[in-house]
Amino acid sequence: MEDILRVVIQFVRSLSYFGIVLALSCELIPAEIVLPLAGFWVYEGDMKFWLVVMAGTVGGTLGPIVLYIVGRFGGRPFLRKYGKYIFIKEKQIKSVDYFFEKYGGGVAFLGRFIPGVRTFIPIPCGIAKMNIGLFVLYTFVAMFPISFLYVWLGVKFGPRWQAVAPLANEFFLEIILIVVGLVSAFLGFKHMFKNETILNK
Repeated sequence: MEDILRVVIQFVRSLSYFGIVLALSCELIPAEIVLPLAGFWVYEGDMKFWLVVMAGTVGGTLGPIVLYIVGRFGGRPFLRKYGKYIFIKEKQIKSVDYFFEKYGGGVAFLGRFIPGVRTFIPIPCGIAKMNIGLFVLYTFVAMFPISFLYVWLGVKFGPRWQAVAPLANEFFLEIILIVVGLVSAFLGFKHMFKNETILNK
């Protein structure tokens, strides 16, 4: 298994940023491995930080769209019959159904931050025939801070990038909320400063 993973990683690296998009779109390797590893490649000077973050965001948005389509056009009967072939179990479907009933369409955003739920969140969104444009928007907006966090930690940890996933998963929601809060505050202050500058002219 490790040999296969090593080959896939080398393949992803050979394709550079497109490799990251492809890996996350097809979920060849989990995002919590791909993105910290890509952060390590940034640390080594082989890639650019923001391009990796954007590749992670785009790839992490394209992947869920496939599951959304499966949910929308296949529905529960399809998943009960064929779900086992794509590693989707009845228990996981019930779990994400619960989150969808509780949070509605917003679960496309919130669910991305919950380990064990985020991978399968697109399915109930598709079954409920949630607006595809809104689904893509929520997923993209959620994937940006997720990609930023994993890549940034990968850069900071450098050669110890493999320690990122266990640490991030333990404090994932708290860290993401802090990151989102800081980014929102920064954008808010920037907007206020811009308005003051315009008024003072």
